[in-house]
Amino acid sequence: MATVRLTAAQAMVRWLAAQRTEDGGRFVEGVWAIFGHGNVAGIGEALHGIGDALPTWRGQNEQTMAHAAIAYAKTMRRRKAMAVTSSIGPGATNMVTAAALAHVNRLPVLFIPGDVFANRAPDPVLQQVEDFGDGTVSANDCFRPVSRYFDRIVRPEQLLSALPRALQVMTDPVACGPVTLAFCQDVQAEAFDWPERFFEPKVWRIRRPEPDAAELADVLAALKAAERPVLVSGGGVLYSGAEATLAAFAARHRIPVVETQAGKAALGWDDPLNFGSPGVTGSAAANAICAEADLVVGVGTRFQDFTTGSWSLFRNPARRLVSINVAPFDAGKHGAIGLVADAKVALERLSAGLGDHRFAEPDGSLRTRWFEAIAAVKAAPAAGNALPTDAEVIGAVQRRAGPDTLVTCAAGTMPGALQVLWNAVPNGYHMEYGYSCMGYEIAGALGIALARPEVEVICFVGDGSYMMANSELATAVMLGVPFTVVLTDNRGYGCISRLQLATGGAPFNNLYENCRVETQPAIDFVAHAGSMGAHAVKADGIAALEAEIVAARGRRVPTVIVIDTDPKTGTDVGGHWWDVAVPEVGTRPELAAARARYEAALADRADA
Repeated sequence: MATVRLTAAQAMVRWLAAQRTEDGGRFVEGVWAIFGHGNVAGIGEALHGIGDALPTWRGQNEQTMAHAAIAYAKTMRRRKAMAVTSSIGPGATNMVTAAALAHVNRLPVLFIPGDVFANRAPDPVLQQVEDFGDGTVSANDCFRPVSRYFDRIVRPEQLLSALPRALQVMTDPVACGPVTLAFCQDVQAEAFDWPERFFEPKVWRIRRPEPDAAELADVLAALKAAERPVLVSGGGVLYSGAEATLAAFAARHRIPVVETQAGKAALGWDDPLNFGSPGVTGSAAANAICAEADLVVGVGTRFQDFTTGSWSLFRNPARRLVSINVAPFDAGKHGAIGLVADAKVALERLSAGLGDHRFAEPDGSLRTRWFEAIAAVKAAPAAGNALPTDAEVIGAVQRRAGPDTLVTCAAGTMPGALQVLWNAVPNGYHMEYGYSCMGYEIAGALGIALARPEVEVICFVGDGSYMMANSELATAVMLGVPFTVVLTDNRGYGCISRLQLATGGAPFNNLYENCRVETQPAIDFVAHAGSMGAHAVKADGIAALEAEIVAARGRRVPTVIVIDTDPKTGTDVGGHWWDVAVPEVGTRPELAAARARYEAALADRADA
């Protein structure tokens, strides 16, 4: 057997570079890296040696460079991914939040944190977490609950099985998610005689599971017995590439569609059967359709509480639930009639089984009235000194958006506002709302722009999220990757402040004006973003914002547009109840009133 002598790290990167997709490109497109002790000598040397065969990018923060990798995989519909490597200790644990985000959203990313010495000779090393009762534990064990597959490499030859297992998970439509290979730093540098055939190129194909015949029959029977079904389009529609299939299925059988955060933009906003988003951040049109539906058919959705209005949205007493999902875990939730299958295949099989069966025409006037309502709240404000609302900011960007505009966000006010207000073109919407992670926004925009350089990426971010994580702006400048950031400054955490007040709380510790401070912050975001090389400007109103959106096009660096906004006004349209527990006892009358409203809502849900 022919062999080649390489270090374990050299073997890892050589193997990753040989893994292919069906289009012939690399599956792992490259590696984000921040070097330190634990990965600079082993993995760092190996990445340098392999060069452009497996590109390396330098991030500014381990968490946010991982967010960029995750956003890339999401944009590529899980057909491609990236790896992320860090030193041991804080470099590794910085990535745990990103791993959780990828886990919740079922997105592939390969985490390669450095680890302690397998031989334990120099223990305890710098940054080593020592467990008093377990000598096998390191800081990287934090990755276990947020990884789909976890392994610790303590011998070079373990890579012969660990690496194929890692890619098997990352390309599996059911198990897809983050993989962690904790790589002991001494093992990275150890040499081994590797079989040359280990490095032969391999094509990884994404399976399309076919539905079970009995399950298919059950769902067909439920559909044929229904009078007012609704389709709930989730992220699985996009990952399956089932957008056109969903549109054809809905049109052929005349079934209205509502779209989750992850499933938004599978259909264009102007599709006559697209009734918008359901649930907490739902449109009045979608929520009305869902309230009357006697059969709710989820397609590739986890049925998160925002989608279901904490399970108070679907109010028809005769309502039944169907869940089409590649994952049995999701297909069986809440007593659903499960159909375990790929979304595209399942819709094709169901359509064939339904034949020419069509349902009653949904009430199109719901859409008309809804678009009239959102047009009013998104309209440019009358001249004056009042701060614009988030809805007015969205309206300004919408008016200047083109057919190749893609908007992204993750946390705060804007995700809910965008879901309910943004008129998305197909594949023009990217929201991280499974984990709703502050700090994803700018790094995510970088990952999206790397995946789709032909589109105009517009990132909405609040001042709170910007303060948490902004440094990948510098990376985007370094790489020459342009996108536009609309930074809404409401001087604190406006979204949570409104939730605090709605649940009977006093205004406390969210807006700067309600915090324990001696001096109110007056942060110059323009100067800050400009110091990292971005083109930064302050818009003094909605008209100026519109002009700056247009002016940003064609720049070779990110553009940051800062605009002051009203922290106290929500979207004022759409929406549904959300179960946020309110204290049973307290001294404030506002709290007692909020608790009474909460108990009434709980009773109403129990009756649904």
